[in-house]
Amino acid sequence: MTETAIDRRRARGDASRRVILESATDLASVEGLDGLTIGRLADASGMSKSSIATLFGGKEGLQLAAVHAAAEIFREAVVEPARELPRGVARLAKLLRGALDYSRNRVFSGGCFFLATAADMDSKPGPVRDSVRAWLREWYGYLEAQVRYAAERGEIDADAATVPRLAFELIALDNEANARSLLTGEDAPYDLAAAAMRERLIALGAKADDLGPLFAAR
Repeated sequence: MTETAIDRRRARGDASRRVILESATDLASVEGLDGLTIGRLADASGMSKSSIATLFGGKEGLQLAAVHAAAEIFREAVVEPARELPRGVARLAKLLRGALDYSRNRVFSGGCFFLATAADMDSKPGPVRDSVRAWLREWYGYLEAQVRYAAERGEIDADAATVPRLAFELIALDNEANARSLLTGEDAPYDLAAAAMRERLIALGAKADDLGPLFAAR
């Protein structure tokens, strides 16, 4: 097989993988990772079982690939846009708005992919749960780091004990907005969460100008 033919074959494989993972991540956000089987995905994506098995090797390989793909989507939708702003309150506000809009705009049909799959996998030890847990730790740690930078820069009044607690509160508001909106079908929980985030940060000394994204409409 010539190099050009190999390249074409690889490109087709990559394209098929992207299509399958788009269906896989969306399906898992609704039905959970445990329900993400080759047969179920074949029905949802229109791809053959043999094609999916060839690309991912089995259910666990498919699940792990879906977690990785969902993490990349989250980074692109939430984390990367916030990195355009300086560390501290401004970036924190942008991150929080991005996380709220990621759920509100239903990037995945089931809202936040990782909240849905964490609930599905939290009592099932193994590589898939480890992968979900690792990403959540990375995300929570990154958001807490922005709180810490804001405190170190004097943008909020927070000490070593307050920083992790504040990060926990902000994440809890985002998670509750996601859960309540999915249950009720309403957007109001996101507005309530943004207002609560804003008020909590202002109470700690944050300037309203730095919290612009939390005032912005989606």
